[in-house]
Amino acid sequence: MLWWLAACVPAWAGEADVIGAKVSKSPDGTFAFHVTIRSNDKGWDYYCDRFEVLTTDGKLLGVRELLHPHENEQPFTRELYGVKVPAGVKQVVIRARHKPRGYDGKTLTFALP
Repeated sequence: MLWWLAACVPAWAGEADVIGAKVSKSPDGTFAFHVTIRSNDKGWDYYCDRFEVLTTDGKLLGVRELLHPHENEQPFTRELYGVKVPAGVKQVVIRARHKPRGYDGKTLTFALP
């Protein structure tokens, strides 16, 4: 019976959750990220305003600023091109920031192609 109760509890979600990504490597060796985010946007003072690509140990590799709320477009996908990833890095972490809540949502750890 306990397993059934645990299965019915909704998964924790933040105000801006990274729910998917596609990554490709360009001929110049940089990476392009197509990131899908579900956020609880409620206007200009309460929306997902950026996402970041980091190494698994927290080094910032790239940032995409989001300049407007996406209240009527959920989930939404945005791109980040030209990300330089150091040799030897096999995985990255993608996270989204919510204005004003910060980084409270689900991240995505993604294996590079």
